[in-house]
Amino acid sequence: MAIKAVLQMGDARLLERAKEVSDFNTPALKKLLKDMRDTMQALDGAGLAAPQIGIDLRVVIFGIAENPRYPDAEAVPQTVLINPIITPLSEGVEDGWEGCLSVKGMRGLVPRYKAIRYNGFDAMGKPIDRTVSGFHARVVQHECDHLDGILYPMRIKDMRNFGFTAVLFPGEDLQDD
Repeated sequence: MAIKAVLQMGDARLLERAKEVSDFNTPALKKLLKDMRDTMQALDGAGLAAPQIGIDLRVVIFGIAENPRYPDAEAVPQTVLINPIITPLSEGVEDGWEGCLSVKGMRGLVPRYKAIRYNGFDAMGKPIDRTVSGFHARVVQHECDHLDGILYPMRIKDMRNFGFTAVLFPGEDLQDD
């Protein structure tokens, strides 16, 4: 198992636009994906972007069945998404609480599109094309933001809705992010 250190907000590498992947189904890509899966699983994450572990590539993974950090979230299929493109399906936006492995112990109320279409490729280079909504759409948007150097606090409209999880949600059993 290869659990990698997750870069934290303030690290300049999290603010850069990641590079496109040009070669699929390579040993290096397979190792990256294994490291990302091991890291995400060990930290109970809903997703992880390659830049969060210091790899400057447009690669995200996401998916949850049941997760103590997101007890009310619907299931999201385990997905590898490379070189993603997100297209909002309407102007409809909703606020939702988000946390991040790169912003430990904090949560913020973040507006996201309710429904999106995302395209990209899997690890073998096969096209992915999905239309999703709800928590699935939120997770994809959050993870893909990392590829463009955007952390969720940058999207918060009212900083009164950003703070430490334990203070915002006293008495709730939400794990540290």
